[in-house]
Amino acid sequence: MARDTYTEFANTGFGRTLTKNLGLPQPAKLRRHRPGRPLIDGPVVVLGSSEAASALADRLLSWDLDVRRHLGPKEKVAGVVACFDSASSPADLSETVLEIGMLLKQLKPSGRVITVSRDPQGTSDPSVRAARSAVQGLTRSTAHEMRAGGTANGIVLADELDPSAPGVAGALRFLLSGRSAFVSGQFISVDSVNGALPQNWDRPLQGQVAVVTGAARGIGASIARVLHRDGASLILVDIPAAGEQLAAVANEVSGTALQLDITAENAGERILGHARQHHGRLDIVVHNAGITRDKLLANMDESRWNSVIAVNIESQLRMNRAFLASDLFNSDARGAMGPRIISLASTSGIAGNRGQTNYAASKAGVMGMVSATADQLAARHGTINAVAPGFIETEMTAKIPFATREVARRLNSLNQGGLPVDVAETISFLASPQAGGTSGLTLRVCGQNLVGA
Repeated sequence: MARDTYTEFANTGFGRTLTKNLGLPQPAKLRRHRPGRPLIDGPVVVLGSSEAASALADRLLSWDLDVRRHLGPKEKVAGVVACFDSASSPADLSETVLEIGMLLKQLKPSGRVITVSRDPQGTSDPSVRAARSAVQGLTRSTAHEMRAGGTANGIVLADELDPSAPGVAGALRFLLSGRSAFVSGQFISVDSVNGALPQNWDRPLQGQVAVVTGAARGIGASIARVLHRDGASLILVDIPAAGEQLAAVANEVSGTALQLDITAENAGERILGHARQHHGRLDIVVHNAGITRDKLLANMDESRWNSVIAVNIESQLRMNRAFLASDLFNSDARGAMGPRIISLASTSGIAGNRGQTNYAASKAGVMGMVSATADQLAARHGTINAVAPGFIETEMTAKIPFATREVARRLNSLNQGGLPVDVAETISFLASPQAGGTSGLTLRVCGQNLVGA
């Protein structure tokens, strides 16, 4: 993984002065999650007078946070939760929006702004839908204005959803925390009351069994480490050629290794058999394995196209059919924690990318699969979601030519590349019991990349 020497320089005293004077990007050192650290370092101001504002203020108080309704002019604020769930016209947004604007001047480094609103598609009233859609526009624009590593994101509630639902608390805690350091300008939809709050927020996956494909290196290895840290028992899968690295990661996280080509017809059954032998259950599936075979479409050959489609999407479809047909993955005794599937998509599948028609097609296919499979998981009290990384500092991106890599790092609101752990933290959140109200979602981990939606 290549060092981001510019970001390191920009965070020195001289570097901060020079980059500011020259009008250059000023990437900040992001606040990332560390077990045992406070959820957020400072007061959280809750704005609005709606049902959600009261429920979320109570929730924040239950976490022993310093919760305010107002802030003195010289005080610093760590987070702002702005509730717009009762807005019935765009004019209703004005007072709270202007309060957010004033508080931005008092926001601490790596501060958080979180808007809470209702789903625009949940109403046919033009005025109400306009107000709800406006919240999404103002949230994305606020994210572009954040400084010093701050982020702005939104929680979107289904039309009649009780704001005290576990999924709302789970989304709120994730977005306030350092787990969401590289998530900005995004929205987490909470559509149901499913899910439960963990007894231990530092070990939300305690007792769960997870399989991670492509786990020998890079993002896959980081996913394994974070899921292990959060309490899961692990089955790690990768191709036989990566067997030595796979075994090393498995030993590190006290997991088991399964050497397997996931494009094999019986890959799903092989994973289920391994899970049955070692754990007697399977709770979480993380489809991380993927390949690139980049070429301009005019020069694309059959091998490049077919191999990417086979690994990145067809294998997932085939394995999911096996998992969903198995009682091992659909136990009736799970309670609020049903089965979880999380797939790796990509911002290339949203915005496209030159020379990546095969890769972009496969990752757009992943997002389509996820949205279409959500109902099948709901019948099992489970969820399926996708994570779409942007520019992440990996061995692969380290091979990009220097100038191209530097441009890619700065093409987001945080002016830097993300780390594999940023993707892993988001996957762990979506695998957790507190995310049980969210399904069919593609959540971008891209620092609010300036391309795509």
